Amino acid sequence: MKTKGPALTIGGVFCAWLLASSAGHAQTLFATFINTTYEFTPAGGESTFVSSVPGNLLAFGPNGDLFMSELNNILEFTPGGVQSTFFAGTGAFTGIAFDNAGDLFSANHNNSDVYEFTPDGVQSIFATGVSGAEGIAFNSAGDLFVSGGNQSGYIDEFTPGGVQTTFTTAVDNPLGLAFNSAGDLFEADADSGNIYEFTPSGVRSTFASGLPDVTALAFNNTGDLFAGVGNHGDDIYEFAPNGAESIFATGVSAIGLAFQGETLPVPEPSEYALIGLGLVVLVTRLFKNTETA
Repeated sequence: MKTKGPALTIGGVFCAWLLASSAGHAQTLFATFINTTYEFTPAGGESTFVSSVPGNLLAFGPNGDLFMSELNNILEFTPGGVQSTFFAGTGAFTGIAFDNAGDLFSANHNNSDVYEFTPDGVQSIFATGVSGAEGIAFNSAGDLFVSGGNQSGYIDEFTPGGVQTTFTTAVDNPLGLAFNSAGDLFEADADSGNIYEFTPSGVRSTFASGLPDVTALAFNNTGDLFAGVGNHGDDIYEFAPNGAESIFATGVSAIGLAFQGETLPVPEPSEYALIGLGLVVLVTRLFKNTETA
């Protein structure tokens, strides 16, 4: 007796389960301002992750630790909050981001350099002459984007080999940068109070406005954009992909934002997706053998 119908039905059930399992897990948001770094559950529950540490910007490393630029140093925190110094230097480290190979990049606002650090902390100079460097972010091709704040008004693009070009000068006081999954670049424009969106070719549009001193940007794994403001506000805003605005947290200013477990700009299959795919293949073969028996 043939059982082709049930095989397709069960396969469909597994496919539905696979899509649900691989859609992405809710993430914890970390925000820093002045001397305190806060931790927020996906529902907005707030707690203090670490205090008495004057942090600037945040990024999660491939090992799951939180990295923080802090004046002359780059600090590292385990998920439990144990602090160590990843690198001790001079200047004013601002933006930090990891490339696909796991190297940490950080801009130095004071000396106009962008540094590269291997996972064990060995430092080299990736680029020089980047005036007033603030926010940095990688696109899915591995190109590094650096914003120039303090009215410098530019965003530069660097190939993995360090070749520099000007991506745009159509900005006022650019600070935080973040890419969405489609490859568009979002920029926090502190002076204008706007969040600008740029296509990969550099075409600009206004994604959001009315956010004085907007400084920090971060995407979660469902495509919502979170924005923090500095000295002129006490809220963290959340924007749906269509631009619909809501307030995620009140009473917290933020100059740095990062999601725990944040993914690369181009999503990769999760371990759950791979397991689910294997189960779909296994079940389909079992029923195929049954129908030919």
